[in-house]
Amino acid sequence: MTPSSPAPPPATSSAAARRAVDRDILRLAIPSLGALIAEPLFVMVDSAFIARVSTTALAGLGLASLVLTTVVGLSVFLAYSTTAAVSRAVGAGRLREAVARGVDASWLALGIGAACAALLVPLGAPLLSLFGAGADVTAQALIYLRISALGLPAMLAVQATTGLVRGLQDARLPLIVALGGALLNIPLNYLLIFVLDLGIAGSAIGTVISQWLMGAVLLGAVVRYARAHEVTLRPQLGAVAATGREAVPMLVRTLSLRIVSIATVLVAARLGEVQLAAHQLATTVFMALSLALDALAIAGQALTGRYLGASDTGTVHAVTGRLMRWGVGGGAAAGLLLLAASYVVPSLFSPDPAVQSNLQAALWVLALAQPLAGYVFVLDGVLMGAGDAPYLARAGMLTAAAVMPGAIAVGLLQPAGPLGLAALWAATNLLFMLARSVALGLRVRGDAWMRVGA
Repeated sequence: MTPSSPAPPPATSSAAARRAVDRDILRLAIPSLGALIAEPLFVMVDSAFIARVSTTALAGLGLASLVLTTVVGLSVFLAYSTTAAVSRAVGAGRLREAVARGVDASWLALGIGAACAALLVPLGAPLLSLFGAGADVTAQALIYLRISALGLPAMLAVQATTGLVRGLQDARLPLIVALGGALLNIPLNYLLIFVLDLGIAGSAIGTVISQWLMGAVLLGAVVRYARAHEVTLRPQLGAVAATGREAVPMLVRTLSLRIVSIATVLVAARLGEVQLAAHQLATTVFMALSLALDALAIAGQALTGRYLGASDTGTVHAVTGRLMRWGVGGGAAAGLLLLAASYVVPSLFSPDPAVQSNLQAALWVLALAQPLAGYVFVLDGVLMGAGDAPYLARAGMLTAAAVMPGAIAVGLLQPAGPLGLAALWAATNLLFMLARSVALGLRVRGDAWMRVGA
């Protein structure tokens, strides 16, 4: 112990502190878990329903979903940066500033969403043609993309407003909204796809309607917060622009993840239509698992920002340690469940035996990666909450570059059947998680990532 280090507290105080930390984590993580599990239900429902339409439509959904999730994923800084900034202001006792940051982020989200929709509708065809899929697959993808693009402003507004609410240490409202939207999406899609016989277009329409209803509820909550704290609802262009500039490192970090995802789809498309369809289903399962584990990361974001805002580094260390243990344990449990589910899930998702065997191979690799994923996600959340986005951006680009040779090798060799898809997932998921765990683990060993105060 250094001379400046505080004396360790009594054992009873340490035990009480650990219980308090656990309560804080669970208070945010459990509702966030429900909300995050609800989110991928949109894609899971779409995938399961469209698989009954045709394998071609399912492959088209995979391409369109990649474009949409890239746009939404690159804009995830709207949630992450907002949560970090708002929770830090809350910790420093500056609630009016916290709400103002949320209002600025909401305007930024609506603007980005509208701009992206305006670009994707006319440019969807040339963009999708770059993936080199068959004409029938590309046609199905274009239908889904053009309709779903109309929901992008709502999707991004949901991200920004959720960041505000979670930064205010409330994880229940996002849970209610996410569950409501996901449950509405199921009968709505069934009606539009099968009863009205709209096929993949019906799936897109149902999802857009659900997303806009979710956005309306959360934007209404922002209005209530702003009025309660006397914050203007008019867009402050300078503040909105500043919010965008501050989020650039988070944008770069997210871009590194999307580069890996895009490379994976490009290789899967070269392997064949069956592999691409199975990859879409495996990605759906991965999204569900990653978002479930990300519940701990959300708790890490909100609590790290709050305690650093209050200059309480001791509790930040305690939160980080507990989250690391819970992340690895949760990942191991998720891996075991996924291994067992890999013998059941493929037949539930697709009636095509070839798609089923490819999906099972990908799920086996994904199961092995889950303990690493739990560790990576919680550290990602802690560093986001600390505002350590510049390091996350640098680490993201380096780790993305590290896995590219493996993806390129699979694309060149093109192993046949399930082996090809398993090799692709090993290169771009399992090894990617390993590289990220090293980069993030080295960072949290020191204190350079901690900045205290508002």
